[in-house]
Amino acid sequence: MKAFTSSSLIATSLLTLLLGCERAARDDASKPTNASPAVPTNVAIAPAGTNRVAGVTNASMIPIPAGRFTMGDKDEVDASPHEVSVSAFYLDTHLVTQEQYQKAMGVNPSRWKGDQNPVEQVRWSDAVRFCNRRSELEGLQPCYDLKTWKCDFAANGYRLPTEAEWEYACRAGTTTPYYFGDSPAKLGDYAWYDKNAGGHPRPVGKKQPNPWGLFDICGNVWEWCNDFYQVDYYQHSPAADPHGPDQGENKVLRGGGWRFSADNCRSGYRYNENPGYADVCFGYDIYGFRCGRNASPPK
Repeated sequence: MKAFTSSSLIATSLLTLLLGCERAARDDASKPTNASPAVPTNVAIAPAGTNRVAGVTNASMIPIPAGRFTMGDKDEVDASPHEVSVSAFYLDTHLVTQEQYQKAMGVNPSRWKGDQNPVEQVRWSDAVRFCNRRSELEGLQPCYDLKTWKCDFAANGYRLPTEAEWEYACRAGTTTPYYFGDSPAKLGDYAWYDKNAGGHPRPVGKKQPNPWGLFDICGNVWEWCNDFYQVDYYQHSPAADPHGPDQGENKVLRGGGWRFSADNCRSGYRYNENPGYADVCFGYDIYGFRCGRNASPPK
């Protein structure tokens, strides 16, 4: 069984205690596995559209078609394979960059500076604030109530993808542990991870995309999802468009990162972290995000 331990990614445990942010990290040792077959659906790779406000975030998105797939990984204690259906939605082709974040929010919290590097050192709460700001800049209805942190899934603005949406988009109709096969031998063609990143994040879009045209969907930085994390959630989650538990201590992250092993880049691998609602909490240089949006927002 995988152990869940406290991370040592920050300089000292004393600093964490002083800042009041509890960190729950995942162990790195698990074995790849084949997932059950999914039902692939063809989708156009070309971006479906760009932000209507030129020069603000300038991010392209692609349509992700509705469909069913087998979510999870049979070798993970927290990822029991199960069938899930997902409604159509849009997803950013790239991780949110520091340039995009700076233009929308007026600040750049990242440790590893570079306009085209993924923004990092962002908490979950920072990511949803960006989603709301991006929505406002485009005249859309923000999805998040920043007092309760609840997501309005009926809103037509931007939000973080659910965990099910993220894995469905990452797999892109594939059923193998990695969207390019059973073995991580070709991972360096698609992702920045501990063996090739050189000890820091890299500019977005420099590796090959997954079959649906999503860049850096594995590696570079972990990606925040909307859902609360729960070890046994898959055992009783809804079969259609699951949104995660109603409450919890941590939020889900997916995809692996620049200082993590190939094992963490598997499509079904889960990670989790404190969302950092309070300003005294801080982000880590391994966390970033991309935005999603309903495919047919209400009028």
